[in-house]
Amino acid sequence: MTRTLEPGKLVIASHNPGKVKEIGALLAPHGMEVVSAGDLGLPEPEETGTTFVENALIKAHAGAQGSGLVALADDSGLCVAALDGAPGVYTADWAEKRSFEGGPGRDWYMAMGKVEGKLAELGPDADRSGYFACTLALAWPDGHSEIFEGKAHGSLAWPPRGILGFGYDPVFVPEGYGQSFAEIDPAEKHAISHRADAFRQLVEAVF
Repeated sequence: MTRTLEPGKLVIASHNPGKVKEIGALLAPHGMEVVSAGDLGLPEPEETGTTFVENALIKAHAGAQGSGLVALADDSGLCVAALDGAPGVYTADWAEKRSFEGGPGRDWYMAMGKVEGKLAELGPDADRSGYFACTLALAWPDGHSEIFEGKAHGSLAWPPRGILGFGYDPVFVPEGYGQSFAEIDPAEKHAISHRADAFRQLVEAVF
C-alpha cells in the first residue's frame, strides 16, 4: 500500500540547483517546504546503480538517513534510440570535464556535442528519436520507499537552441513541438516534461 506524504519539510536529495528549483516549483502547491541535500551539507552518495531506479533509491535513502526527514530523489537522463539508450544513466557523466578539458565540473555543451558526434557517425539517416526518463524515489527514515517513473518522448536537434533549460534541454525537441525544451516557457515545459509525468503519478499516489 502506498504511503501518504504529509505537508511539511521535504529533503530534495540533489546538489543540482536547477533540478531543486524545478522540483520545488512542482511541489509548492502541495504544502511541501523543500530543502536540498546541498543546503543541509549532506554528502553526495556514489551512484553505483546501473538503472535510474537503483540510483534514485541510493540518493533518496542517503538523504533520508542523513537528515531524518522524508527525502525525494530524482534520477533522470537522456536515452537515444540509435545509441542503444545511451547516455542513459550516464547522462551526467558525459558532461564531466577531465583534467585536460579544464575540469572538474560539467560542460553540457560538450555533452550535447558527444551525442551529436555519435549520431553523425551513424550517417544522415540515423534515427534521431529519444526520450528523457525521470525516476522519482521517495524514502522515509525507516527505510520505506516509493518509486514513480515518467518519460517525455521527442527527437534530437542540432545545433543547440534556447537558454531557458539546463542539461541537454537545448537539443531535445519534444513530440508535437517545433521548439527545444530550452526554448519553451518553463511553466509549459513543467507541464509536459518527463519530470512532470513522474510527478503527476507521485501526487496522485501520496497526496
